[in-house]
Amino acid sequence: MSAPTLPTVSTAPTAVLPTPVRPHAPTGVAAPRRRALRAHLGTLAGTAVLAVLVWRLGTGAFLDGLRRIDGPTVLAALGIGLVTTVFSAWRWALVARGLRIRLPLAAAVADYYRALFLNAALPGGVLGDVHRAVRHGRSAGDLGRGVRAVVLERVAGQLALIGVGAGVLLTMPSPVRAEARHLAPLVALALAGALAVVLALRMNRAPARRGRAVRTALGEARHGLLSRRNLPGIALSSAVVLAGHLTMFVLAARVAGSAASVAELTPLAVLALLAMGLPLNVGGWGPREGVTAWAFGAAGLGAGTGLGVAVVYGVLSLVASLPGVAVLVGRRYAARYTRSPSEPSEPSYVDGVPAVSAVSSAKYSPKESARLSSSSFPFSAEPSEGRPMTPESV
Repeated sequence: MSAPTLPTVSTAPTAVLPTPVRPHAPTGVAAPRRRALRAHLGTLAGTAVLAVLVWRLGTGAFLDGLRRIDGPTVLAALGIGLVTTVFSAWRWALVARGLRIRLPLAAAVADYYRALFLNAALPGGVLGDVHRAVRHGRSAGDLGRGVRAVVLERVAGQLALIGVGAGVLLTMPSPVRAEARHLAPLVALALAGALAVVLALRMNRAPARRGRAVRTALGEARHGLLSRRNLPGIALSSAVVLAGHLTMFVLAARVAGSAASVAELTPLAVLALLAMGLPLNVGGWGPREGVTAWAFGAAGLGAGTGLGVAVVYGVLSLVASLPGVAVLVGRRYAARYTRSPSEPSEPSYVDGVPAVSAVSSAKYSPKESARLSSSSFPFSAEPSEGRPMTPESV
């Protein structure tokens, strides 16, 4: 009787198939899309507001306001714009001086005019400020400090508008005075809660980093805005700029045919200026027209009239910024046709080689040889005087 055969077990290694990896979308694609969506969100919102206004009120208010603008009105807008721009540039120069950055007043006025024109001509309403911040920071050799100078200057203007606007809306007759008095405690509580959240988030950061960031921000705000040397000038310039904007609004109301008194127009102008600060516009257009139309309608002055006033104000603001075009064209021409002082008019030659090339070769050859001799490896593979190179000899 034969013995039962046992099953043979193979000892050969079995091949392990790799686990299929699911393809994932690259992480660097979604972030640019989100940034682009956020960048165009304000433009889309401003366009939607304008579309709703045209749908509800028609184009008559737009066209009627534009027809009423004449030569004296344009000259008045240019004069008001000159005053507000000069005092805004002075405020910017004061803040820059507080941050120990040199900014002459003439250059500040020219840059501010260019920024105003870019704000009015490009979507978003802040690209001009971004441009002047970056340009001033690079020219001063400190990009971060130059950007913070522009941010603090804009913050000073917004704080003046908010402070004066709160006093006007709480004391003068306006469509929102009753609501403002009821909402003031709620807004104060909301701001306190937001401040508490910000402080709580900052507490989670590293102590050294948190303390350094807070000290830097408070120190720059103190030196740029609240110092004894800068505060009077910044307060005066902010008051003059705000008065100029209110005067421009009253002028726009008169051009649009509104016979309301200055006392009636002041709170409506404050509402329009506050709406202009929202980053949901197309070159400043959108929320300003919507809020002004609503405010005039609530005050019994007619929503169509309010829309016409906002349109005229927007056109006059664009006219007031037109000197920025001259600044843009002049600097573009200067950058294109002005030769650098260090550049020779005609090249000279040394032994048949251009002097510039000879100087460049003599200047950069040692640096290139030094760069090539220093390697990313811990030590060189070339022998030195017949001996191998060691980490100690390197």
